[in-house]
Amino acid sequence: MLKAIALDDEPPALRVITYFCGQVDFVDLQKTFSRTDEAFEYLSANTVDLLFLDINMPSMSGIEFYKAIPQDAMVIFTTAYAEYAVEGFNLSAIDYLLKPFTFERFVQAVHKAKDYQQFLQKSEVPEPPQYLFIKADYSVYKIAFNDIVFIEGLDDYLKIHLEGSKPVVARMTMKGIMEKLPLQDFIRVHRSFIVPFRRVENVRNRLITLAGEEIPIGNSYEKEFFRLFKGAK
Repeated sequence: MLKAIALDDEPPALRVITYFCGQVDFVDLQKTFSRTDEAFEYLSANTVDLLFLDINMPSMSGIEFYKAIPQDAMVIFTTAYAEYAVEGFNLSAIDYLLKPFTFERFVQAVHKAKDYQQFLQKSEVPEPPQYLFIKADYSVYKIAFNDIVFIEGLDDYLKIHLEGSKPVVARMTMKGIMEKLPLQDFIRVHRSFIVPFRRVENVRNRLITLAGEEIPIGNSYEKEFFRLFKGAK
């Protein structure tokens, strides 16, 4: 849902925008304004996604208003004067509606805003981390998940076996490191072992072979391992 406001010094224009927004299920027109000071005050206290702004207004143009607002919102400029279009697009406007505009042209403009909002939301999704930090030997090690061959529990310590380098031994519990690992990629198979799915070469007689090592599967972990391992294959 796009939260929107409209600013226009002509009441008939605001009525048109209000009516058109009411016909679109993804635009929530929260308020309309005929004065820039009132709209500015509203935006100082409220966040919106989209502005419908008339460009040619008496006290302050829509372009000047958009440059002054205290938030980053999408804008669709509305005006009866085509000569303002270039300046509007220079401000990265979503669209420019030349009055009088049809409902079909209005829908085209708000769909652009909807698509752009969805693009921004997808872009803002953070990439999952590809590594973890482990304190050991008075140092902090940055360990890539893909470098982990398997993890071995040794009483109150862990031995993280790595591809191409010596193991890292850290004071940490198995439960603690499982909370740092991506669950879709790693599984605990024994009270003393955690393995990455992608490195499992074969399983036979409750023994996992990976990187030349044989890792036992504990009784209490067997059912869950085979359920997840078959799903990961």
